[in-house]
Amino acid sequence: MSDNLPLSGRRIALPESRELDLFADMLLKRGAQVLRCPLVSIHDAPDQQPVQEWLVRFTNEPWDDFIALTGEGIRRLLAAAERAGGTLREDFIARLAQVRKITRGPKPGAALRTIGLKADLVAVEPTTEGVIRTLADENLQGRRIAVQLYGTDPNPTLMDFLRQAGAVTAPVAPYVYADDVENRQVEELIQELGSGTLDAIAFTSATQVRRLFQIGRRSVGDTQLVSILKEVTVAAVGPVVAEELRDRGVEVDLMPEQSFFMKPLVRELVRRFANPAAGPDSDTGLH
Repeated sequence: MSDNLPLSGRRIALPESRELDLFADMLLKRGAQVLRCPLVSIHDAPDQQPVQEWLVRFTNEPWDDFIALTGEGIRRLLAAAERAGGTLREDFIARLAQVRKITRGPKPGAALRTIGLKADLVAVEPTTEGVIRTLADENLQGRRIAVQLYGTDPNPTLMDFLRQAGAVTAPVAPYVYADDVENRQVEELIQELGSGTLDAIAFTSATQVRRLFQIGRRSVGDTQLVSILKEVTVAAVGPVVAEELRDRGVEVDLMPEQSFFMKPLVRELVRRFANPAAGPDSDTGLH
């Protein structure tokens, strides 16, 4: 019976885009009602020539390190290499196997595992600052370091650090963020949040937070939006998202402690809202 599921009767807003259906299904199976409102979507970089030129350069020249900031970036690079045809995808993977792979967090590592590789060095925390701290004590003079950026952010903090350390760098931006819904739909989400009919909103990227506040600033103002969010449980998938929320004055009510993925986030939501009818030892179904 659905009434005996741990999230029975709970209504949760999901601004996730790329894996919205997967996230929603995990919550629906646990009895939750889901309000889907994808705030952003991800697209290949509109100009693919620089991406393909980077792939050829990375494949044909000697490199020491590859810094992957997002799993999405690795997937987009692989797709771009496949579209280019020939053996570029296989050559790209072969070169990745030869260099030291440094990842900002667990998602790039997961993307590498899909092609039989793994991270050689994981940042001490999943942020740009975490990557810098991880490399701060190394001698990077003369090291050739390829960097996969996220979105259209040139990440001057990381790139300046590498250049000042004497590294030779080659950044690539394989994808862009794009608005996935009209402003009116975001405004409707804000109205829902303020209506008292939602129990929680679960953020899985800092971009979602920025998009919500971009529209919220126009419709109700930052102060009112923060007040609205105080009335619901605010869940963050990891510290980067949590920091984005806290920087805007939003209190984060729950976040996975170690593994920053959707499954642990669902697990935390179950712990917060578990239906007493499901029993104290109810299995979350997530292992």
